[in-house]
Amino acid sequence: MRVRRVFSSFIFAAVILTLLFAAGHPVTAAQTAAQTSATSGLDPSNLDRTCKPCDDFYQFAVGGWLKNNPIPPEYPEWGSFVTLHDKNQQELRGILEAAAAHKDRAPGSNQQKIGDFYASCMDTAAVDAQGSKPLDAELAAIASIHDRAGVIQEAARLQSAGVNVLFTFGSDQDFKDSSKVIGEANQGGLGLPDRDYYTRDDAQSKELRDKYVHHVDKIFELMGDSPEKAAAQARTVLAIETALAQASMTNVQLRDPDAVYHKMPVAKLQELTPNISWSEYFRAVGSPSLTEINIGQPDFLHTLNGMLAGVPAEDWKTYLRWHLIQRYAGALSENFVQENFNFYGSTLTGTKELRPRWKRCASAVDRNLGEALGQLYVEKYFPPAAKARALAMVHNLIAALRDDLQTLPWMSPQTRQAATVKLEAFKVKIGYPDTWRDYSALKIDSGSYLGNLRRAVEFESARDLAKIGKPVDRGEWGISPPTVDAYNNPQLNEIVFPAGILQPPFFDPAASDAYNYGAMGAVIGHELTHGFDDQGAKFDAQGNLKDWWTAEDFKRFQERGECVANQFSGYEVEKGLHENGKLVEGESIADLGGLAIAYAAYQKSLNGKPPSPEKDANGFTPEQIFFLGYVQTWTINSRPEYARLQVNTDPHPFPKFRAIGPLSNMPEFAHAFHCKKGDPMVRAKVCKIW
Repeated sequence: MRVRRVFSSFIFAAVILTLLFAAGHPVTAAQTAAQTSATSGLDPSNLDRTCKPCDDFYQFAVGGWLKNNPIPPEYPEWGSFVTLHDKNQQELRGILEAAAAHKDRAPGSNQQKIGDFYASCMDTAAVDAQGSKPLDAELAAIASIHDRAGVIQEAARLQSAGVNVLFTFGSDQDFKDSSKVIGEANQGGLGLPDRDYYTRDDAQSKELRDKYVHHVDKIFELMGDSPEKAAAQARTVLAIETALAQASMTNVQLRDPDAVYHKMPVAKLQELTPNISWSEYFRAVGSPSLTEINIGQPDFLHTLNGMLAGVPAEDWKTYLRWHLIQRYAGALSENFVQENFNFYGSTLTGTKELRPRWKRCASAVDRNLGEALGQLYVEKYFPPAAKARALAMVHNLIAALRDDLQTLPWMSPQTRQAATVKLEAFKVKIGYPDTWRDYSALKIDSGSYLGNLRRAVEFESARDLAKIGKPVDRGEWGISPPTVDAYNNPQLNEIVFPAGILQPPFFDPAASDAYNYGAMGAVIGHELTHGFDDQGAKFDAQGNLKDWWTAEDFKRFQERGECVANQFSGYEVEKGLHENGKLVEGESIADLGGLAIAYAAYQKSLNGKPPSPEKDANGFTPEQIFFLGYVQTWTINSRPEYARLQVNTDPHPFPKFRAIGPLSNMPEFAHAFHCKKGDPMVRAKVCKIW
């Protein structure tokens, strides 16, 4: 069940894998340069020395890699994050294949469940033989709808199966009482990535909508509908989704926690939406009894209420049928899988071909039984020593931010004290949960893949809804241990670094401190400063939505954030397509602050001694290696279609701008590479927050 969270990750929030340049190339005795670079963490073949570092540091630092590493056909992008994700998938494959082949697995054990889930996904003969038959019972339920009440009842059942129809509903931490969990409803129900895909009038957007309608048409034809009927139904789907999109808030508006918090008694919600019987809906979706609820977008539900009265039941049946098929198309026979990929993979992201089946199946297990698989993953690949090393670096970064808070010239003593209290209250999660998720109630067998997938989705929906009315579980994790990412959750005032990212090239014990602080240190600093970005700054030390700044300080903070937003709005991804500075403001603040804090922590690690003036075998000082290490994390080639998708929907900036944006604001970078005023890598108007 898709529910909005105030949740800031390190890498791309949208559709795809995003991971780092795997830890160097094999080294032979003859490769002297590569041997010496291993001590610094740098691979000299990544560089483009034909470009001056003060002209375009991204091209200088990783231009060689970008030139020599084209995107494989199965990916929309290729770079540091993706290659590390690929490595992790290879390791997960070994675990899954061993679990699937193990003949003495205990029934009901995690090993049995991940093994059977993976095996059922890999059984393409059985999946293809079934076609769309596994959906027949739900399709029959949709066909039996004859009135508005039936639409609501079936929508609730579909939502509990992970189908994005009408709106989203689930549990969330109460923004203003961080000790409890409440129910929450938000806008939803779209088949395209974002509401703007329906509302933009430019030629490219119109063409994409036409391709979407054609895709919906083709899916209905695969279900056995005539071409004429399928085409008419596809137009119906677009009309309903367009009306929902026009009532939806934009991605930028959704970033304001105050704008999406409207807690009210259920009785008031019933008055707002008389065409929805909420008591019947809650029973059908499997929710506990509610007396109050947060409505993220009241105007959206008001519009939906009118649509439920005005749109014929037959049209709603078409809409529900489409979303059911779309949700599970990837688990149906090959013709559905390929048509689903043709639009969501090829058209939207530019990807040339499907990933191999085993990769898709490994990802499916990770998405649906992430902690069952993750437990076996960390036992094999994440020793306690790795956790201890990562925790030590986190504490060093916290100490650097603590020192920085005491000297910020724009922050008053009152706000500084509150900010320090929040920093000291940060909960740090490293590697994996202290308590693993219990999957004992989830039945997984060696039969139908779609059956396993459906039960796993329903299990997660039920687990989520069961939290309503209970105290917040502050030990819960939002991503699985093998994930190559990190995140800050201001509602829990926590920073989380799973095992998947705590390895080379982000953190390499064989590399120099300068490299590690530039790479992993910037990741840690990024998540720390998310607690004080445009969203995180609105939550206090306990995770409550609360004004803890003085009015003057918050105004000064916003002015500095506006500088960052304006900087990024000036970056052009392709001709005519600029970054949306307000959309990427939070992530860009975190990148800038994270790098500054990481640099301070590196200096602090020297215990008062200046960095060694000696250069490594590649001619770089430790300070230069720090900045080169940072840019290695953004070594990514992207397809134009995927770049457009990211700019339109993702709060993270394009990788190149995440690299050069913070650096161009740092005098320490300019000093390290002898850049002068007027060079492209030295901004005339410097943005500085931390």
